[in-house]
Amino acid sequence: MNEAADQRGAAVVLTGEQLRDEHRAALVRTTRTAFAGRVWTVRTDEIRLDGGGVVVRDWVDHPGAVAVVAVDEKDRMLLVRQYRHPVGSLLWEAPAGLCDVPGESRVATAVRELAEETGYQAARWDTLVDVYLSPGGSSEAVRIFLARRPSPAPATAWGRPEGEEVGMPVAWVDLDRVVAQVRAGRLHSPTLAVGALAAQAARVVGWTGLRPADAGWDLG
Repeated sequence: MNEAADQRGAAVVLTGEQLRDEHRAALVRTTRTAFAGRVWTVRTDEIRLDGGGVVVRDWVDHPGAVAVVAVDEKDRMLLVRQYRHPVGSLLWEAPAGLCDVPGESRVATAVRELAEETGYQAARWDTLVDVYLSPGGSSEAVRIFLARRPSPAPATAWGRPEGEEVGMPVAWVDLDRVVAQVRAGRLHSPTLAVGALAAQAARVVGWTGLRPADAGWDLG
């Protein structure tokens, strides 16, 4: 073991602005497309790390996505239930969708997806939280929006459901109940879990400190 490079037992104390992630592009020596799918691509890269080492990594090149935590005046969260084939499960989730329309802003994608998946719109939009869903193997970055003062959207905004969205159940559930079920290990969607926990934390401080819906993107 290289003792000079081993930082265990030497933790520092971070405060304020020091506690933030930093986007840093690695030096890619070679790259190739291992698989090209309908939504994402698997790439194989040879990269040089900061410490000088060289590694080979397979990763999913993803267009990114948005999710929506819609909360009504009764502090209920709007959920959809969708079949997810890789895990063989019907999952309760926050409405969400891919950022796959050229030129469409993330908030516009979120507005569209909320209407198409649930039939609702919202009068107030804020940025709730930004996350990488699986940074060890995918570039998928998701912005989760907080949508408040919801109301039924005009039918012209719904769009036509396709695939797993056909007949998709939609439900209002008390936000505290959603959080309790996440903590109990009964709900497993990452955007639902992160979004519900972030929304509960934001509600505690009176919905203050939220970033605007068009806030800058800090995930590279």
